[in-house]
Amino acid sequence: MNKLSLTTLLFTALIAFSLSGCTKVGSEAWCAKLKDTPKGDWTANEAADFAKHCIFK
Repeated sequence: MNKLSLTTLLFTALIAFSLSGCTKVGSEAWCAKLKDTPKGDWTANEAADFAKHCIFK
């Protein structure tokens, strides 16, 4: 693997990580994001975490 492809790979990984929108489950930002998401799009885990962290604090 040459230096250019390694640099490209690292840059791509950095961009992908920064766009993944990492927010901590249970944080105010996470609760607000989930409130804006249609309930039908939630996973079972998201629904359980929302109830645990955002409703029954």
